[in-house]
Amino acid sequence: ELTDGHPRLAAMLRPMLVARAALREQYGVLHKMVLEIVRREPTCQRLMTIPGVGALTAITFLTTIDDPDRFQRSRDVGAHLGLTPRKYASGETDRNGAISRCGDVMLRTILYQAALALLTRTQRWSALKAWGVRVAKRRGLRRAVVAVARKLAIVMHRIWADGSEFRWTREEATA
Repeated sequence: ELTDGHPRLAAMLRPMLVARAALREQYGVLHKMVLEIVRREPTCQRLMTIPGVGALTAITFLTTIDDPDRFQRSRDVGAHLGLTPRKYASGETDRNGAISRCGDVMLRTILYQAALALLTRTQRWSALKAWGVRVAKRRGLRRAVVAVARKLAIVMHRIWADGSEFRWTREEATA
């Protein structure tokens, strides 16, 4: 009805609307397939116990890292994904810069979104969220989100390597 009286505009928009409808339909089919894969994968189910981590984050982490034994320490995953500060050292000069941004861009972006969801959307408190909120008060939200994203990568690798579940409190971790 918006194109009534404009036959040329209607002729241009109709094919685009048909293409958009086809894309949305195919997106729905692919999204269902991804959710089915995640539902059948036990590692993805364990990773999704972490607050802020959903199906897309879990499956992207699994496909990007591929084998948890590639890393001797879980801490190395953050550096592999480019979530650690860049170092500049020459003579007496020793500076930390922004994150290095080496590694997989898509996983780094998804971890950033998961960390942001953990800090801003998750209602239940965990030791990870409490740590992130303290960092945000000291250094600002954007730096805190990057720090929490790095910690999320570490926690996700450890859960995958150990076969354990996410621990909400420190008491659960020591028990």
